[in-house]
Amino acid sequence: MSGRATSGARGPADGPTIGSPSGEATHVAIVGAGLAGCLLAVYLARRGMRVSLFERRPDPRTAGAERGRSINLAISARGLDALSRIGLAEAVLSTALPMRGRQIHNERGHTAFAPYSADGERAINSISRSGLNDTLLAAALASPAVSVAFEHRLVRVAPGSCTCEFETPAGPVVVEADIVIGADGAFSAVRSRLQSAPGVSYRQDYLACQYKELTIAAQDGQYAFRPDALHIWPRGGSMMIALPNPDKTFTCTLFWPPTGPDSFERVADGPSALAYFEQRYPDAAQVMPTLAADFEANPVGNLVTIGCSSWVADGRVALIGDAAHAIVPFFGQGANAAFEDVVELDRCLSEHNEDWAGALSDYQSRRLPNTDAIAQMALQNFVEMSERSASRLFRLSRSVQHGLERRLPGHYVSRYELVSFSTIPYAEVVERTTAAAQARSVARGLAALAGDLLRATVRGRGED
Repeated sequence: MSGRATSGARGPADGPTIGSPSGEATHVAIVGAGLAGCLLAVYLARRGMRVSLFERRPDPRTAGAERGRSINLAISARGLDALSRIGLAEAVLSTALPMRGRQIHNERGHTAFAPYSADGERAINSISRSGLNDTLLAAALASPAVSVAFEHRLVRVAPGSCTCEFETPAGPVVVEADIVIGADGAFSAVRSRLQSAPGVSYRQDYLACQYKELTIAAQDGQYAFRPDALHIWPRGGSMMIALPNPDKTFTCTLFWPPTGPDSFERVADGPSALAYFEQRYPDAAQVMPTLAADFEANPVGNLVTIGCSSWVADGRVALIGDAAHAIVPFFGQGANAAFEDVVELDRCLSEHNEDWAGALSDYQSRRLPNTDAIAQMALQNFVEMSERSASRLFRLSRSVQHGLERRLPGHYVSRYELVSFSTIPYAEVVERTTAAAQARSVARGLAALAGDLLRATVRGRGED
């Protein structure tokens, strides 16, 4: 790992100290080499900053992804915007599969397709989390200004400084940086540094639902179901979803309550899972040959929404991505929102001529309302996916929305369209898609349409 020892640094006596000598490029320590951390490293390296990435886990390029923890991502407009700014969108999309709508599966195995957009062409993109992480890590390490150290677990950020202490297999390590960014996920060690500051509030809300990953196998070298859709098996307070992979498989995720009927407590082992699937997910059960083994081997994960009232300390320590605002995955916006954080921080650095204190202050004030907004929308979308999507009335209402979008362009736009296919701030999306706001949009659109018809009629009579 690059860096020069700095004398006099505080920390364990037997641990090396890595620092940034005065006069050199700004040294940014990013704790967490996941999606947000690696993307931020690319952006900062473009600015000529020296970036050190630290990750508590082993190198995923050699250790592989954690079993049952991949949860395929749905990359859409916001994520693609962030990637396109550094020339990576095309490379990422080359390994992604476009999903143009939802395929709903009922308990009899019958299906119904609902497009995401009014024209049926716009798509969100299914991609492997681990594959995307590898791409971003490679892009970061392509710069000589970026280094990475794995199996470095942050144990402390010294108050009032950017001195980071890590535990490693080789012993303790102390790192001196100019800036520390916590990109270390929902249970961020960097956030604990901010939470200790007076006046900083923190919330952690677990959803009464857990998840487990499974796989739908390829059938004679082909997809078992249509590959251009996100598949949903809505079952009231529980559901299964499936996203396509390039190898013709689908990555499935069960979202079940921990206790009660249709829960992980009730269906606790492979044989009971197989019997349950044959009853409740009959079409899926037929194409999941490893269901029983996967159900027993793969872990159960928890879903949490996390928020912190302040993402910045001392103008030098900050949070990004899930470390600042972990959300549940039901709007497919977790990675997209994290990537948008990076774009906003980069924009703020430009506006403040790379003065970090001013940039971080604006970054926080701009992003907090928007990440709060998408957190609430993601929770609301769980109800839509697990319960309402099975209803014919709901699917009819979505068809009506698409009809309004086609007939009243520039006036009516659905919430899903604005979240997934635009970069309009999330908080503004909420304001624009309240029932009252949508009613006003429809009224304006109808008035404009009536005016157009009236003018066309007058012109026609004049020609006569």
